[in-house]
Amino acid sequence: MKVQTLVNDGAGWSAALPRVDGPETLVIVFGARRCDDDTRWLADLRSYYPSSIIVGCSTSGEIVGEQLLDDTIAVAVVEFESSQLRLATVSSSDFVDSRAAGCALGQQLAADDLASMLVFADGISTNGSALVAGLQHAAGAETPVSGGLAGDGDRFEQTWVLSGDRFGADLIAAVGLYGPSVRSGYGSRGGWVPFGPERVVTQATANVLAELDGQPALPLYRSYLGDLADGLPASALFFPLCIWPADRSSAPLVRTVLGVDTDDNSMTFAGDIPQGWHAQLMIANPEDLIDAAAEAANDSNGAAEVAGDSLALAVSCVGRRLVLGGSADDELLSVVDGLSERTQVIGFYSYGEISSANGIGELHNQTMTVTTIREARG
Repeated sequence: MKVQTLVNDGAGWSAALPRVDGPETLVIVFGARRCDDDTRWLADLRSYYPSSIIVGCSTSGEIVGEQLLDDTIAVAVVEFESSQLRLATVSSSDFVDSRAAGCALGQQLAADDLASMLVFADGISTNGSALVAGLQHAAGAETPVSGGLAGDGDRFEQTWVLSGDRFGADLIAAVGLYGPSVRSGYGSRGGWVPFGPERVVTQATANVLAELDGQPALPLYRSYLGDLADGLPASALFFPLCIWPADRSSAPLVRTVLGVDTDDNSMTFAGDIPQGWHAQLMIANPEDLIDAAAEAANDSNGAAEVAGDSLALAVSCVGRRLVLGGSADDELLSVVDGLSERTQVIGFYSYGEISSANGIGELHNQTMTVTTIREARG
């Protein structure tokens, strides 16, 4: 397997695009949302890679190695040697919900030799946890999945997804990796600390939270944010919500706010908020977030017996970037330092991170997720 990363800043590419077109070449693309106004970069990629799989999404910051970039197109060209690829695409508007869209994708990818999946989805309307549930239900519950929800800086207005010859705001794209040579490793860590009282989700439907402890969710949330409440939903990124089942039968999950409804005082999150679960606000300091990112990278490292390069897909949350501020580069440096040699890093800051860390495919918010992809030696 061979991996090369490149950047287009609007003036051209940082290096010559490698001429490795073919059905076993995967071109992963992450870019600023405004890059949908000038798509010369996309014309270049489609010209160089007409037979390859091209997939990606808009971001809240692009990641290449230890660099955090803005207003660029970041690309990884991955040439597999002994594995096969398949691309599946749906429009979310064609389905009643995100789980149904995930099932449709999974049906397109399902096969006995499916080893892992990557998925990228619209970051405004997608319920990430329902998407993953549907995808694994149709493709196989044991098949690991990773990826993320597209970003739009801290604006939460519109995102785009790129999938082959399709490019738009309501797309969901999934790539299946096939064959016995595929090796994947997964890490997902947060670094956030709960604060304030524990509460019970007393009214919620899917990813829309209506009440906590019998009180309307939005006014209660506003009371914690104080002056920051005027900046919702972006200001909520500083205070994500931790949720867990009452019997603690599964690990806690973190949820990020995508939108608020002042008419009914509800809040929409990037993933499900199950009724009856417990909830608590969270806060973090930069040092804890940076340490957690390093742990995610270490967790993702797999066996050393690989052929050629490895790819690391790093997906972090826009909320982490806002909290880290000028220390965001340190988060990426900790990821690079935690990976094995000959690993090329590509990624983005997102509205929701998807990973199969701990063997369970799930939407993770406010985390750094790292997925390593490699091929085993023959």
